[in-house]
Amino acid sequence: MRHFSHSDRLLASVDGALRTLWGRPQARRPLPVAPQPVPALTEPERRLAGALMRVNHVGEVCAQALYQAQALATPTAALKAHFEAAAQEEEDHLAWTQQRIEALGTHTSWLNPLWYAGSFALGWLAGRTGDALSLGFAVETERQVEAHLDEHLSRLPPNDLPSRAIVAQMKLDEAHHALQAEEAGAQAVPTAVQHLMRATAKVMTTTAHWV
Repeated sequence: MRHFSHSDRLLASVDGALRTLWGRPQARRPLPVAPQPVPALTEPERRLAGALMRVNHVGEVCAQALYQAQALATPTAALKAHFEAAAQEEEDHLAWTQQRIEALGTHTSWLNPLWYAGSFALGWLAGRTGDALSLGFAVETERQVEAHLDEHLSRLPPNDLPSRAIVAQMKLDEAHHALQAEEAGAQAVPTAVQHLMRATAKVMTTTAHWV
């Protein structure tokens, strides 16, 4: 097995950032299929669905940054592999949300480079705190995302079956990733950090809804 130096991994992280922000993500799994036929959306429904899916796409941009940064920061080979595998699985979500945004005739967030940079910094800091807390950070992130997706399922237009199918599958995947991190030895992050994470996510999701 080839040994990758820190410089190799840093270059891989730069490549990952470029692909996430300006590349065309490729899903390994097929797009979740909605029951047919799919009802037409009214213009207000289309705008709402587009805004919510843009927020979900931002979440996946941030997930790529977090996992890539945590993989870079940890010295533990097994944990690097864990975070890299999680990032690969999350790339499905990135591709699905982008496809749905395009189908809805809207745009991804214009602030994605900012969201990516901030999330990468947080992920790197989490990774430097130690493996157990880094995994705990991943668990808390996934739990908060799962709750956020559940809220979106309640807000998406009932007849937007394609978006709902994507979000429902994403929610299942996030719960699975949280469970994997717990089983890998996660240590719960302090309550103050949890509150800070929620406040930061609120700013991001509110802004991304419009921009």
